Amino acid sequence: MSNGLILGLMAFLFLFLGYMGVPVAFAIMAGVLAATLLTPISLASIVGQLFYGIDSEALLAVPFFLLVGELMTSAHVVGRMINLANVMIGHMRGGLAQVVTLFSMFFAGISGSSTADVAVLTRTLAPSMDEEGYDRGFTAALIASASTMANLIPPSIMAVVYGATGNVSIAGLFLGGVVPGVLVGIGLMIYSHFFGPVGRLKPRATLGQLSDAAKASALPLMIPVIIMGGILTGWFTPTEAGMAAVVYILLVAIPFLARQHIRNIPRVFMYTGLLYSIPLITVAAASAFGWMLAYLKGPDVVAAWVEHTAGPDPMLILFLLVGVFIIVGDFVDAVPAIIIFMPIINRLTELGNINAVHMGVCIIVTLAFGLITPPYGITLLMASKFTNVRFSTAMFRSLPLYVVFLATIVFCILFPDVVLWLPKTVLPESVGCFKAPGGAGYICP
Repeated sequence: MSNGLILGLMAFLFLFLGYMGVPVAFAIMAGVLAATLLTPISLASIVGQLFYGIDSEALLAVPFFLLVGELMTSAHVVGRMINLANVMIGHMRGGLAQVVTLFSMFFAGISGSSTADVAVLTRTLAPSMDEEGYDRGFTAALIASASTMANLIPPSIMAVVYGATGNVSIAGLFLGGVVPGVLVGIGLMIYSHFFGPVGRLKPRATLGQLSDAAKASALPLMIPVIIMGGILTGWFTPTEAGMAAVVYILLVAIPFLARQHIRNIPRVFMYTGLLYSIPLITVAAASAFGWMLAYLKGPDVVAAWVEHTAGPDPMLILFLLVGVFIIVGDFVDAVPAIIIFMPIINRLTELGNINAVHMGVCIIVTLAFGLITPPYGITLLMASKFTNVRFSTAMFRSLPLYVVFLATIVFCILFPDVVLWLPKTVLPESVGCFKAPGGAGYICP
């Protein structure tokens, strides 16, 4: 059987079994095992690839970031940040809608998990929005859309997975995600102000109230400073930064802000381990799938098609690849999609001579958009379920918000210098810059 037919069989089994309700990891492995039986590859090699896929120190950052989010959520410390956001912009038109977006930007700097963001917002702000007469469909759509910023604003679990599997600087991806993350946040706030429900208008907070809210939020807001400050100064790797943030929460934040929660810490550790096991098995399976894809020369086939269609033009390559990932993100979770298609991404990055961090940011923004697009749309599914509204209603109310994401994706493609400005300024080596021979400044290719 030809390589093309085997690749087609792998894709068919994965998609068919996925739609039949088979867990994603097992649906992926079904395609891998079928290909193994049709090639000289031994089953022992595939088992080895499963372990190799998760044998990465960088991936250890994921459970620590998950643990940070769970500790902060379960200890109810995030209420202080919600209050700060409310004091800052709660007086604006659509005040609670604005608070949802601003708090998501705060919380994104702590957990890096969209699902954690949805869980927090639906428990805390959704009931208040319901009381103020916000349409539940709008509430679900806004919460789902705002939660995607957790994958853009550092620390991002999606960026950790992309960097670990694609051998791309995780710190560079963190910094590169700031611009699109802020653009999405601003876009959602503009939409909420001009086109969203009015809500209940509140008086502007006084400077004293703002000062009190800032003081109350100071300890939790130190977590992004610890994570990014440690990484950018070179004191921590991303994994060590996650560990440092956990230690800070256990020794400082919880004892000072929620001492009664100390007895629940073992339960949070166990729950986080359970949460991490779900993507971990998927990472292993997707790694084997991507390896088999590379063995069957799938990246070369795709690269040849793209080169025939777009040539070596980096803009056209990015637009084509983003178009593919918009479709992929509708059906496949972001983590397995990154790992499965990484050989193709790397091949096209070389073909178009595209900066690896720029490519990564564009792919991550696109896959974050996939979290709110049907039929998969995991954050939209969660938000609609937790707010007790039909998925079709939430999807309809989210359609105008798609414009914000599509505009951000196009901006990231057309203006790579803006996306890469922060990495080049703060950590030039992360985007391939090197010190000038004279010793003054950096040269960036």
